[in-house]
Amino acid sequence: MAGHKHNEPESDIVLRVKAMEQLLTEKGIVDPAQIDLVVDYFETKVGPRNGARVVARAWSDPDYKTRLLENASPAIAELGFAGMQGEDMVVLENTPGVHNVVVCTLCSCYPWPVLGLPPNWYKSPPYRARVVREPRAVLEEFGMAVGDDVEVRVWDSSAELRYMVLPMQPAGTEGMDEDDLASVVTRNGMIGVAPV
Repeated sequence: MAGHKHNEPESDIVLRVKAMEQLLTEKGIVDPAQIDLVVDYFETKVGPRNGARVVARAWSDPDYKTRLLENASPAIAELGFAGMQGEDMVVLENTPGVHNVVVCTLCSCYPWPVLGLPPNWYKSPPYRARVVREPRAVLEEFGMAVGDDVEVRVWDSSAELRYMVLPMQPAGTEGMDEDDLASVVTRNGMIGVAPV
């Protein structure tokens, strides 16, 4: 498991998942190769890398950025990223005067084709409730200080409409190519809880 320290015992959930996978494999219900394909799909075919490519293209191509901000779903599909949980997308641009942050207050609606699986904190009741009531405090807990002169807008994703943030391009990256730009983009930046 990524990030697992060898000296620490595995969590109960990790142990349960491993036991379930072993049992289902032994009974012939699942094929480990199929599980590997599903994991690979979520790690490499959908996920934050896709969103990072969208952001990098917007930073490097003004015409694409215009299309993305005007009608996100077709612009994202231009790069080959579309599908379930990403049919109706809106991209929100962070500027020096406006900072956008995304939440789903009802459950965990999230744009899977561009951001992958939602992080646990995104689905947690405290995040879902607090980011609406006290967004600046929540952003501060993520290490993001937003000045008093910046308007903070909180956007509530739903089953019908999902949001992604177009972060401000970091200073000093203007001459970078798309691959290098994509490498600096983070999932949290595209949710709006961290700078890029």
